[in-house]
Amino acid sequence: MNSDSDLQIAGDILEVTHLLQTPREHPATVAEFVGLARSLAEDRPQWEHLVRYDATSRWYHRLRTGPGYEVWLLSWVPGQGSGLHDHGRSSGVLTVLDGTLTERTERGTRALRAGAQRVFAPGYVHEVVNDALEPAVSLHVYYPGLTEMPMHTAPHCEARALPGAVTA
Repeated sequence: MNSDSDLQIAGDILEVTHLLQTPREHPATVAEFVGLARSLAEDRPQWEHLVRYDATSRWYHRLRTGPGYEVWLLSWVPGQGSGLHDHGRSSGVLTVLDGTLTERTERGTRALRAGAQRVFAPGYVHEVVNDALEPAVSLHVYYPGLTEMPMHTAPHCEARALPGAVTA
């Protein structure tokens, strides 16, 4: 039986302080890393003035670091791409901030428009390209911080590591 008295019996969960989790200063779960990426994406004044476009290579800027993770801001002019790669032992969250990027994997191709997010685990092989006619900007969260980017020539080929590389 549901009634107003049921609410009174249950009480207000927010008043039971020992059941509430204290907010973390830094993310520690996939959901928290996705949330961090979303909150940074929504805070344009924090990153918009930093974006640069470089016709010769993809531009990138480390936006933030925390215990074991890094956040990178990347710009992509039309035609620029990452090459087929994975992220070594790092997991990540890719968020498109402006424009449209194309992600290619062995499972197919998808257009990632502003607001789109992709979450990936270590060993996830993909290529990210700006196939559009307008520049694009993306945000990348890596945990642990990105230390290698093995490049692939085809989806199931042996990789070679590029120490210190930063990409999608």
